[in-house]
Amino acid sequence: MPEPMISVRNLAKRYGGVVALEDMSLAVERGTIHAVVGENGAGKSTLMKVLAGVVRPDGGSIEIDGRPVAIGTPNEARLHGVGMVYQELSLFPERSVLANLFVNREPVRHGLVSVSAMERRCRDLLAQLGLDVDVHAPVGRLSIGERQLVELCRVLLENPRLLILDEPNSALNQRETERLFAVLRGLRSRGITMLYVSHRLEEVFSICDRITIARNGRDVATRDIAELSIPEVIEGMIGRQREALFPPPLPPRPGATAQELVVSDLAGGRLRQISFTARSGEVVGLAGLEGSGVGDLLDILFGLRRARHGTVRFPDGRGLPASATDAARRNVCLVPADRRRNGLMLDKSILFNISNIVVGARDGGSPWFSRKAALGRADRQIDALRIKGKPDALANSLSGGNQQKVVIGKWLEIGPQVFLLDDPTRGVDVGAKREIYGLIRSMSADGGIVLFSSTELPELVGICDRILVIYQGRLVGEISGDRMDSRDVLHLVNTGEPAGKPQVPDAGKAVSA
Repeated sequence: MPEPMISVRNLAKRYGGVVALEDMSLAVERGTIHAVVGENGAGKSTLMKVLAGVVRPDGGSIEIDGRPVAIGTPNEARLHGVGMVYQELSLFPERSVLANLFVNREPVRHGLVSVSAMERRCRDLLAQLGLDVDVHAPVGRLSIGERQLVELCRVLLENPRLLILDEPNSALNQRETERLFAVLRGLRSRGITMLYVSHRLEEVFSICDRITIARNGRDVATRDIAELSIPEVIEGMIGRQREALFPPPLPPRPGATAQELVVSDLAGGRLRQISFTARSGEVVGLAGLEGSGVGDLLDILFGLRRARHGTVRFPDGRGLPASATDAARRNVCLVPADRRRNGLMLDKSILFNISNIVVGARDGGSPWFSRKAALGRADRQIDALRIKGKPDALANSLSGGNQQKVVIGKWLEIGPQVFLLDDPTRGVDVGAKREIYGLIRSMSADGGIVLFSSTELPELVGICDRILVIYQGRLVGEISGDRMDSRDVLHLVNTGEPAGKPQVPDAGKAVSA
C-alpha cells in the first residue's frame, strides 16, 4: 500500500462527560475521494474539525506524508495544505463574488486592493468550476448551487492538498449536485485528495473511492467502495440490518376516526388531471423527477399555489385552503424539503420555533406570547421526539436530524389531520431517519392522512404502503404490494411507463394510468 497522504491514529476528544472521539483512526490515500459516514454522534464532524484546526484533540496523532504534525488552528491547517468547505455557507450575501473569494487576503498594489489581480487569480478556477457569473455582483443574487461553488472556489484558491467537504450538497437539487460532482471528479483527476462527509449513501457510492464507517466515536471499518453494498454500510453505521430502519404499519389507535383526502381532476402549475384518494392508516408515497409536478401538488394542497381547475375534499369537508395560514388553521401541515430556509427560524430557540404555528396561525386564545405555555410545548416535544437540546438552544446549533424533529414538533402541537411531508429526511443521519419513520407510522395510526414525497426511492419503498408516480405533470401509475420494488418505481419515474411495457416513440408524452 502506498503511504497515505494523511493518517490519523487513535484520536480522542471529550466534551465534559460526552465522548465525541475515542480511538478514531483514518488513512486517506493520495488523489482519492474518501467518504466518512455514520449517524449523528458518530464523531464525523468532530474528526473533520480536528483536521481543519477548529478543535484540539485530547489524544492521538496526525501524520501528513508520514510526518507527525500538530494542527492547532485553522491557519496551521492551511499551512499544511488542509482546506474545508463547511455544510453551512459562510459567505457575505451583500458583498461581491470577488470580495467573498478573497476575504482577509485581498491582493494589494500601491497600498490599495487590486481588483484586477483578484480577477486574474480566480478567472481560470471559476472557468474550471463552470461558474459563469458576474464576479462584481453580490453573492446573494446567486442560486444556492452557485454559492456553494463560490465557497468551494474560495477554498481552492488556497491550493489545498486535502479538501474536506462536509455535506457539500445538502441544499442542492439534483442538477446542482451533478454539477458539483463533475467538479469533484475533475479535482480528483488533478491529484487533489478529498474527505467527503455525507448522509446520502447513494451519492457516496457514486462519487467516492473508499469509505470509513464511524460509530460511537470509533472507526468500525474502512473499505473500497467496490467491496461494499449500501445495506452493509448501513449495518455498520447502526449495528443492525437495513430492514430495521423501516417500522411496519401500526394498528389504528383506539378512537382514531377514518378520514379521506379526495383529489379529482386537479390541475395547476405543472399538474394535469390528477385524481387519487388518500386515507388515514396508510402512508401514500409521491414519486417523480424534479419538475415532474410533485412539488406543485404539495404546494396546491397547502395553499401556496392556486389550482387552475379540479376539486379537492379535505377531511373537514371543505375544499382547497386559501393560504398556508388557512391550511394550518384547518389542521393541514407541510414539512418542507428545505428546513433551514422554509421550516425554521434558525436564529430563534427551540422554544420559539415549537410555538411558531400554534401561536401564529391559530384563532382564539390570548394574543400575547406566554413563555410558560411555550416552555410546556417545547418540553413536551423535546421529550416526545427525543430532541437533543434544551428549550432555549438556538435552532442553528442543532444537528440536521434534531432540526427536522423541531419542524415536525411545531406541527404536532396543532394536532394535524393531513400531513404533507416533502423529503422529510433530507440531510439527516440514518439514526434520525429511523426515528422520523417511526413518527410517520404514528401519524398514520393516530388517524392522520400522510402524503410522503422523497428523492430516495429505497425509503419510498421502505416506508410507504403505496406509491403514486407523477411524470410530466400526470399521474402515470400506482405501485403497491409485491410490485413495490425500487427498480419498478425508478423505471416508471423516468419513463412514465410501467417496467416491461414497450416504450412510446414520443418520449415527451406520458401515458395516464
